[in-house]
Amino acid sequence: MGVTVRQKKKGKGQPWWVFVSHNGKRTSRQVGDKRAAERVASEIRERLQLKEFTLEKKKPVPTFRVYSRAFMETYSVMNHKPATQESYETVLRLHLNPALGDIPLDKITKRDVKALIYEKRQTGLSQSTVRLIKAYLSAILSEAVDDEIIPLNPAQRLGRAFNGKKDPAAGINPLSRKELGVLLDAVSENYKEHYALFLLLARTGMRIGEALALEWGDIDFAGRFITVSRSLVRGRISTPKSGKSRRVDMSLQLTEALKRHKVQSKKKGFSLGLGDIPEYVFTNNKGGPIDKNNWRRRVFNKALEKAGLRKIRIHDLRHTYATLRISKGDNISDVSGQLGHHSAKLTLDVYNHWMPGKKKAEVDALDDVLVVPEKAVERI
Repeated sequence: MGVTVRQKKKGKGQPWWVFVSHNGKRTSRQVGDKRAAERVASEIRERLQLKEFTLEKKKPVPTFRVYSRAFMETYSVMNHKPATQESYETVLRLHLNPALGDIPLDKITKRDVKALIYEKRQTGLSQSTVRLIKAYLSAILSEAVDDEIIPLNPAQRLGRAFNGKKDPAAGINPLSRKELGVLLDAVSENYKEHYALFLLLARTGMRIGEALALEWGDIDFAGRFITVSRSLVRGRISTPKSGKSRRVDMSLQLTEALKRHKVQSKKKGFSLGLGDIPEYVFTNNKGGPIDKNNWRRRVFNKALEKAGLRKIRIHDLRHTYATLRISKGDNISDVSGQLGHHSAKLTLDVYNHWMPGKKKAEVDALDDVLVVPEKAVERI
């Protein structure tokens, strides 16, 4: 009985193998670099001592295409929201299966993964898309490790050049308080029926999907808070991004705007023959939920043009809420809770640049203890 680690062909860049001899049978497996091979060998030795290891003939290792299909039909169905499942399907169809689909899982190497990432970068895909491709591939291969089909995930520990960690503050483009005022004035003048939605996004930091899924029963006018428990994503009602419901406070201005909007919504419901106020707080011309993409083109982008402002995303109103509150020194934990972040640390990482500046005050504090020598004063 023995487990050894070596290269079949010696030399830099050549793969390392694990050789196992047990009960008169032998086998070998290619396991990437030396460190990975030694880690696998150590695990095999432990399993041999516990009599949990066998060299009996195993089932054929599935190809990436076959395993990823099983992954989508089991793990993804149980753990992912519909929008995430659709995203996985798109990435598999366009990027992963064309490159790796016909390769058995145990034959996919770090070199294969690096080559895929490099190719996608060369085609001009955005960094966020390439990160998504790598993340989805890694998630599928991690499940294969958990299923004991492969010993290690070749999409992990690729080195700094291939990690592509996202700067949490990248792409944030909030409006200033003055710019927000200009936008709200333009909306009030040109798109009055949408004023309450604009104000809600700017005063609560809610995601657009959360806002469009609001029902009147979610709003407590007496307590001045909104319960966020749903999100409208690609026409489907789901849970919020965090998976948890939360309460967000309403300012006095927002409370009054929503009260006025409710009166108009009742009139709209009767005019449409619904017999009562529509179920959703914000509705289209037929009383149904608003389509985000249609609203962006038809209302949001045009309102920015009317206001004479630069083009921003709807999501930047969420960033506007956060940065305005943080820049005036509001409690970071409260802001984090309102946004639905899983921790205040995430909020700090994203909005650190908008924390009130204290550097000058900290430097000025040195003057209180600075002693200037008399000779230096005489020279002056």
